Amino acid sequence: MPELPEVETFKKYFDGTSLNQQIERVEVSDDKIIRNLNGDEFINKLTGRTFLDSYRRGKYLFARLDNDEYLLFHFGMTGDLNYYELDVDRTKYERFVFYFTNHQRLGFDCPRKFARINYVENLEAYIAKVGLGPDALEISWTEFLAATKNKKGTFKGFLLNQKILAGVGNLYADEVCYQTRIHPASQVGAIPTKKLKAAFEAMKDILNTAIQRSAYYKEYPENWFWEWRKEGTKSPDGKVEVAWEKIGGRTTYFFPKYQRLYTLKN
Repeated sequence: MPELPEVETFKKYFDGTSLNQQIERVEVSDDKIIRNLNGDEFINKLTGRTFLDSYRRGKYLFARLDNDEYLLFHFGMTGDLNYYELDVDRTKYERFVFYFTNHQRLGFDCPRKFARINYVENLEAYIAKVGLGPDALEISWTEFLAATKNKKGTFKGFLLNQKILAGVGNLYADEVCYQTRIHPASQVGAIPTKKLKAAFEAMKDILNTAIQRSAYYKEYPENWFWEWRKEGTKSPDGKVEVAWEKIGGRTTYFFPKYQRLYTLKN
């Protein structure tokens, strides 16, 4: 599932190719991923419109139209954008395509059909309806700290909760825990404020670093946890091997003992 840095990369691609271009016509080859309109309704809504701006909130990308309504792109596991001119560049699993008046096209590719496309008339109402929390790059330290109060669940679960913090997914949550040496199963309320501040700052740094590298994993720093998520590898101090278990409902990698487990006292 694309996380915040991947969706920010999609946003940059969308902004650089498709803003301020009028949609001359729309073709829908498979409307399964269009959740609140059928194919004909989608075509009617978008034909003649122009994308004026875009807004990313966590893992959601909203494209603003010239009628101040929005098209939501939620990319799922395999959603992708493809800007092209010639038929030869059309992707195999293109589900719909916008034909712009400049003779270019923007296609949406999704082999496994896990993406979700919604037509959104009121952005604020939609965000409230789905309960989307503040963006992980926009949330302040004060807001972050306040959100941890009286929480007894795991820190990994806290980071993954999109109603608290929008944008952090499984891989980046593991990275935050690794870099701050917090065991992901630690109870949120037991983690010292100093450690929480370190995690907050690490989260911002990790996400920004990933964005700067266009969410291309092979260019991430060599000392990131991506290099350690392999069975049999040892912690940086050489004392323990990497382990994994389900935490927060997701497969989680960590180094026992190297990452401290904080628990509330009875």
